[in-house]
Formats: sequence, structure tokens, C-alpha cells
Amino acid sequence: MTSQIQSAAEQVLASLNAGGTIYICGNGGSASDAQHIAAELIGRFKSNRKPLASICLNTDTSALTAIANDFGYDEVFARQLEGLARPVDLLMVISTSGNSRNIIEVIKRAQTLGIPSILLTGGTGGLATPLATTSLIVESNETCHIQESHIAIGQAICGFVENSFL
Repeated sequence: MTSQIQSAAEQVLASLNAGGTIYICGNGGSASDAQHIAAELIGRFKSNRKPLASICLNTDTSALTAIANDFGYDEVFARQLEGLARPVDLLMVISTSGNSRNIIEVIKRAQTLGIPSILLTGGTGGLATPLATTSLIVESNETCHIQESHIAIGQAICGFVENSFL
């Protein structure tokens, strides 16, 4: 999986170098991981450097609840992405199962917008895997181990990207 992580990191770097923003999202524990990775990019990972454009789509409770109320929970990430994203941006999605409807919908919306997507998932990859541009599948059925791996993968990506800006 090391070469897949390297490829994902290069995609993130290419988007940032083109002036893009990295949009990240997930549900539950994966939402926390998404928030963590977005913070590492916009703030810093290990070293002081310029902030790197990243937005976690699961942190704006007003947008989440309004979209869920008006359009349904399946649209909470997709509608935000559609309103914010540009072709130079990139979507990173974290889902232990790869089967959440809102995750599938945001990847489909990214396709419609011409935005590449990176999926961090587990088990067999779920329904989202064939939709994503790049899928990093942790081969485990234990949610806690999948999440541990996802944060390690996220930090590896952040480390690679940060080193490129130093």
C-alpha cells in the first residue's frame, strides 16, 4: 500500500500546487479523522510553513443541519462540495465501510464536477471504492484497526505534503 499512499500524497500536492483546496469528510470517528487531517494541512504537521488550503466538510453544524433538513442527510457533503469546489480542488473521503450514502453521493458529485477523489476505507472497500479516483483500502473488518490505519495514512500524506513545502 506504500505506493498507493505515495500516489495519493502526490495528488494532494498537485492540487495544492495548482492553488486548489483539499476538501475532507467522514462520519463518526472518520469525521474526527477528517477534521484532524484538515487541521494538519491548514495549521502545521511538524514544521512551520505556509498554511495549506483544506476544509473539513463535517464541521459546519449550521450547513450540515440545514442541508440535512432541506435535502436529506445523503446530501450533507455533496451540496457543500458543489457550492465550494473548483476543478483544481481534491476531495478526500474517509469511511470505514465505504457504504455510507452521503459518502457515495459526495464522490459522485466530485465526479460530476471533474474533481478527483481519494477514499480511505476498510474491509472490501464498499460501494464507494469503484467511484473514487483513488481508493486506499485497509484490509481489516475491525473498525478500530481501520481507523488507526486511516489516521496513520493521513499523517503520512500530511508529512509528504509538508516536506514538499519546506
